[in-house]
Amino acid sequence: MDRKIKEDYIREMNMEEISECVNVIRTAFKTVADELGFTRENAPRFTAFATDDTRLQYQLMVEKRPMYVYLHEGKIVGYYSLAILDNGSIELNNLAVLPEFRHLGIGEKLVNDAFEKAKAFGKEKLEIGIVEENVKLRNWYEKLGFIHTGTKKFDFFPFTCGYMEKIL
Repeated sequence: MDRKIKEDYIREMNMEEISECVNVIRTAFKTVADELGFTRENAPRFTAFATDDTRLQYQLMVEKRPMYVYLHEGKIVGYYSLAILDNGSIELNNLAVLPEFRHLGIGEKLVNDAFEKAKAFGKEKLEIGIVEENVKLRNWYEKLGFIHTGTKKFDFFPFTCGYMEKIL
């Protein structure tokens, strides 16, 4: 019997997939929240709690953010979006991989795809914001060529925001 195996690939997100992408983002970021003790009460604006269909629709339709999905056997298991900034650079947002699909190289493929998309948009720098206390994630981004550029503390977060960039 000949079974066709679906290849993994990255493509632009469709409007009909917003709810599925919200689930990927919330599920992926919830593991960080659990690990670092963030809750809906102490960090209501953290991605795991603040992302919903309305927010993603706004980012897609109003902010015109390009959004991409990683498909594995036809199922969305990864996601990221790009915010084109006024300063001439581009920001990688909400990079997420479902926990059961981590450590398979999907995150790295998504970041490399973001590098290529940023270049295609004519940008020379990709920026990202992370939870500074998430040392494992910071180290992972550094392995992919990002450099740490600073931190900022916001009253509404129980953590410090770390900023990184990669010159393309």
